[in-house]
Amino acid sequence: MTDYSALRTIGDLRESGYVVRSVREEIRANLIRRIRAEEIVFPGIIGFEESVIPQLENAILAGQDVILLGERGQAKSRLIRGLVGLLDEYIPKIAGSEINDNPYDPISQACRNRVAEEGDNTPIEWIPREERYSEKLATPDISIADLIGEIDPIKVAEGHYLSDELVIHYGLVPRTNRGIFCINELPDLAERIQVGLFNLMEERDVQIKGYRIRLPLDVYVVSTANPEDYTNRGRIVTPLKDRYGSQIHTHYPRDPRDEIAIMEQERNRFPDEDRLVVPEYMKRILAEITAQARQSSEINQRSGVSVRVSIANYETALSNAVRRSIIQGEEWACPRVSDLSYIVASFAGKIELETFEDGRESRVTDDLTRRALLRVFGSYFNLEDLEDVIMAFDMGGSAIVGSDHPASEYPALVDAIEGMGEAVTRLTEGDRRPEVVAAAAEFVLEGLHLSRRLNCDRSGDGYRYSR
Repeated sequence: MTDYSALRTIGDLRESGYVVRSVREEIRANLIRRIRAEEIVFPGIIGFEESVIPQLENAILAGQDVILLGERGQAKSRLIRGLVGLLDEYIPKIAGSEINDNPYDPISQACRNRVAEEGDNTPIEWIPREERYSEKLATPDISIADLIGEIDPIKVAEGHYLSDELVIHYGLVPRTNRGIFCINELPDLAERIQVGLFNLMEERDVQIKGYRIRLPLDVYVVSTANPEDYTNRGRIVTPLKDRYGSQIHTHYPRDPRDEIAIMEQERNRFPDEDRLVVPEYMKRILAEITAQARQSSEINQRSGVSVRVSIANYETALSNAVRRSIIQGEEWACPRVSDLSYIVASFAGKIELETFEDGRESRVTDDLTRRALLRVFGSYFNLEDLEDVIMAFDMGGSAIVGSDHPASEYPALVDAIEGMGEAVTRLTEGDRRPEVVAAAAEFVLEGLHLSRRLNCDRSGDGYRYSR
């Protein structure tokens, strides 16, 4: 952007040749520039490249207000906040304006009066793009005053008449003039508030406690909603639905690799993680647990299974690996299959079961974990590849493993079981760190158990595999 910081008055602005654009023209032009430059339009958004993002780009190019429909945890809010990056870095407004008045064409009475008095000497301010975005979570107790405005009794007490526009205290939408306004969970707005909102979007007139004011705001309106709420009769008034030019459905990651990428991008990180190593199959198991949950009849699919489930489960598995490394004094922290028993704490609070009974969340989590692990195991091994391992157990072999077992015990266990070393090497690609070997050995053993080739008994000190 050209440096306009030296421009301090409307006269300076006119002499510079600065052109004020509408917010739709502004984000449209910046989108076109990014597309032509082959830049990423919405950084940090994964899995929408061929579906949601092209539709959103079309809506922006068409200058349409947008509503995003999707279950929780589908990056709707993040996608909307990404629109801020399409605004100009700075734009001018009349100094002191409550509603970002255009220096060339102010809409508030106070700024019109000021320009009439001071003309081109009227001072201006430059506002950053971050201050031109407002977001409101819709709740039943939201009032017209919150969104649009109300009569300010202090201004009345100062001597203004109620018929004077100067007595108005502006709400959130007018204060976002020349910017982007987002309403999350739109159907939760009371109907009378919805009516006030679509008047503002289309007719540009507002009534505040019986006082009618024409307010030609320049606001790009985007909203989010759950599809079930949005399509349910009575939850949203039809005229408001008609004001949105584009209705775009979001979705959960369709490719496990996208789910894993989101897990890695969004998980909490700490400075002391240089000793953390995570096998790819563990990431795949955690992503698959979420995928299985999204297909489970025991989980309320209308509520959805958020990507935050994958992120939280990933963090839990990693944290237990870190905790074990601290207790055992191990050099590396590497999550294992036995660590997955701890994810119930992060999983249970993020799903809604179809029926409730004590202990059911734990049983559902265990069942989904087993199904996910078996599916991932099948992508790494054919049972024929592990006949030597199975034969070793047929000959009386056994193995005891567990989340609290030190990694130093596992290399000897692997060497003692015929064929196990080859299977572990395939997974570790020759990495002989005991922590990595331990994770691979547990994966192979549990995979064989779930494939009904080994028995597994839980004991006080872990899991005992045998025939």
